[in-house]
Amino acid sequence: MPYFPKPAEGSWTEHYPHLRTTPTTYADSVSPDWYEAERDAVFRRTWLNVGRVEQLARVGSYFTKELDAVGTSVIVVRSGEHEYRAFHNICRHRGNKLVWSDFPAEETSGFCRQFQCKYHAWRYDLDGSLAFIQQEEEFFDVDKADYPLASVHLEVWEGWIFINFDPATPQPLSEYLGLFGQGLEGFPFDKMTQVHKYRAEIGANWKLFIDAFVEFYHAPVLHVKQATAEESAKLNRQGYEALHYEIDGPHAVVSSWGGMAPPTDPSIVKPIERILRSGLFGMWDYADVGCDIQDFDAVNRSGMKQWGLDSFLFFPNFMILTWKPNWLITYHYWPTSYNTHIFEGACYFVPPENALVRLRQELAVASFKEYGLQDGNTLEATQRMIESYTPVKEFPLNDQEILIRHLHQTVQRYVEDFAAANPPAKV
Repeated sequence: MPYFPKPAEGSWTEHYPHLRTTPTTYADSVSPDWYEAERDAVFRRTWLNVGRVEQLARVGSYFTKELDAVGTSVIVVRSGEHEYRAFHNICRHRGNKLVWSDFPAEETSGFCRQFQCKYHAWRYDLDGSLAFIQQEEEFFDVDKADYPLASVHLEVWEGWIFINFDPATPQPLSEYLGLFGQGLEGFPFDKMTQVHKYRAEIGANWKLFIDAFVEFYHAPVLHVKQATAEESAKLNRQGYEALHYEIDGPHAVVSSWGGMAPPTDPSIVKPIERILRSGLFGMWDYADVGCDIQDFDAVNRSGMKQWGLDSFLFFPNFMILTWKPNWLITYHYWPTSYNTHIFEGACYFVPPENALVRLRQELAVASFKEYGLQDGNTLEATQRMIESYTPVKEFPLNDQEILIRHLHQTVQRYVEDFAAANPPAKV
């Protein structure tokens, strides 16, 4: 028997009949050819989150982003008081990478009044226009106006910076983010500026890590060693069941209970958590963000009192986790090949007012890092086996794994639609 109500159809999966209840395959996670199709159909055609406006504190602040799935590097810059731009990170003279530090493959950030190429000193203003050509008289009828930096579509939503490489005019970002984006408008993201980041290179397809974070079925099993004996026994008896699942176009959300901040039974948490009043679910004493986050339409859409967090997946690879104790986690999954990707996690808090609050925040960060390492290690084992020479090709999914179906079917639809609209040229 389920612990929490399910839709009238009897299951979340049957509530979305197009998802089907048949076994699934991971054919889309073991094929170099399929990955190349994803690069064209998904990553070069959808809105990708690359950061927040707080990373660009003043006019001239910039950062670069390496995007293997798109096959490029971009510069994101604050070009005016309320103006942000993105450009391909390439000099128009000889194709050198324009902005980099000691190692060309690494990301960097900083401040400048103009971008200057390290190779021949061509300079570009913050709006991308070519400002200076070294020994311009040596060129043949060159017009600087013909050689600006190559721009990339950029829009900002609630302080989150998104870019889009679609050569056509893409769907406006606010429309693309749909129901969940609308329901988070005005959310106090700007209050949570204390950021802790971590990054890992994962030997698994990018979708497999998303699969792990859109279901909680694995939690009492995979993460059992992170819990006390009492907590493990309780979770193994009850399992871990989410409160609510919802799909909106390519995007999705899963809501979960949050009885660990503060815990309903303090005896099931570790001594350090009792001392600091913090842990995996965040600080037990909620930060002040000037509002009740449950008043936002997208938050706790089930309306259940047991609610503790929402995990929003904004397709293709950006997740925002809104936590009841008024903090955030974000996840990014950046493909680097068909069976590798870079995972980025970030924890966002209201800046601590004293050392004790800072310690509480860092305990939450450390707890999540451990859980992330356990997930990443397991995914590499999954990737090895689904690529292996084995007759096992189909896998059953339960109702708690509904969003796994949704993700893989959404990617498949994008790839098929792109292929239909762009048939190969006849020779």
